[in-house]
Amino acid sequence: MRAFSYARAQSLQDAVGHSGCLIAGGTNLLDLMKLEVETPEALLDVTRIGLDRIEPQGEGLRIGALVSNSDCAADDRVRQDWSVLSRAILSGASPQLRNKATTGGNLCQRTRCPYFMDNHSPCNKRQPGSGCAAIGGANRNHAVLGASEACIATYPGDMAVALAALDAQVQLEGPGGSRQVSARDFHRLPGDDPSRDNVMEPGEVITGVTLPAPIPGRHIYRKVRERSSYAFALVSVAAVLRMDQGRIAHAQLAFGGLAHKPWTDPRVEELLVGEQPGPALFAKAADLLLENAQGQGGNDFKIPLARRTLAAVLAEATGE
Repeated sequence: MRAFSYARAQSLQDAVGHSGCLIAGGTNLLDLMKLEVETPEALLDVTRIGLDRIEPQGEGLRIGALVSNSDCAADDRVRQDWSVLSRAILSGASPQLRNKATTGGNLCQRTRCPYFMDNHSPCNKRQPGSGCAAIGGANRNHAVLGASEACIATYPGDMAVALAALDAQVQLEGPGGSRQVSARDFHRLPGDDPSRDNVMEPGEVITGVTLPAPIPGRHIYRKVRERSSYAFALVSVAAVLRMDQGRIAHAQLAFGGLAHKPWTDPRVEELLVGEQPGPALFAKAADLLLENAQGQGGNDFKIPLARRTLAAVLAEATGE
């Protein structure tokens, strides 16, 4: 690990506009620093600036950026009214990591592509213009949707997938003031600049996440992975569905493990609403979701796996 300076922020104002790297739980950043993938010259500890409370906001809920994953998942309000979020968080990492990981840090975690984590391999995300070793390499865990010739890495988290399904809002504070971004739009696709993971501007700080009013219906998070714990998703589906008189009255879906960001497709949601559930409808939804999917050889299996996982989630949510 290379030498760096360390300071502790005493307020949000100390953090906004800071040119160094912010650190809270450090569950991802410290690993990247040990590998010298991240080499910040300065760290600013933000663990004492507040932002660690879960509070009502209108009909919804505001989760501070420094709320731990464990506290968020265990909150009675989250478990009762936004249970897809609790389920997603509990499917990720280990209890020890969830105790340290924060809401804001979780959103900002970086890909676990092995070529990104290896300083000896070409990686456009780590070193723009160097190439993408995953294309034509070992790419079992890589993207089948939204990838580019510059990068086929996937976003690794679970929490953000549930936030995208819920259409939560990410609150930001920067030198230019406050703004909020839909969780569905917070992360970027790689395009020709995969070095940028999200839409945050220099000097901006995540201050919290706002959940909308509770959505009645079934909340499901299904994660398909290599082993039953402590593994990243090959495919995951976050779903909030409500039935009315035998038809799907409301549907919100997001997918993990398939793209550079939590993947959403409003067309799939629109297709489902108003229809009677059944295998034919589920297959049609999968066709639409995966119409532009492209495997890279090692991850070709993800496409049929995503079809089966979506169908299973829809069947569970609708009672089919």
